[in-house]
Amino acid sequence: MSVVNNDYVSQALRTESRPDEAMLQRQAAVIRLDHAAKGLVTEAGEFNDALKKHVFYNRPLDRVNLVEELGDVLWYVAIACDVLRVSLEDVCNANLRKLKARYPEKFTEDRAATRSIENELEAMLRSNLISRT
Repeated sequence: MSVVNNDYVSQALRTESRPDEAMLQRQAAVIRLDHAAKGLVTEAGEFNDALKKHVFYNRPLDRVNLVEELGDVLWYVAIACDVLRVSLEDVCNANLRKLKARYPEKFTEDRAATRSIENELEAMLRSNLISRT
């Protein structure tokens, strides 16, 4: 008897681990984050391209296009915020706390060279604006 017959697929599938609703929701969240990530990269590239045309091709600075691209970046940021269940305001505030930990008074080359990522992350987490979960 051949192992490959009409019954094999049904017998093999009975041992398959099927995704439950929680797994499907996690996968959907990852897909949305992936969409946001790819969109952020794309829009940043479009912003960069508009600036490149000004710097290297001597075209007028297209402020309208630059603002449009910033808006598109924010659209993708909004998707990521929704998936991560964090407000844009919380993201901005956490970022300011990180920057304050990095440069307590103002930017210095010394602080930039000796920054502590651990201290910056701790400052963000201490804010209770964001969490690791």
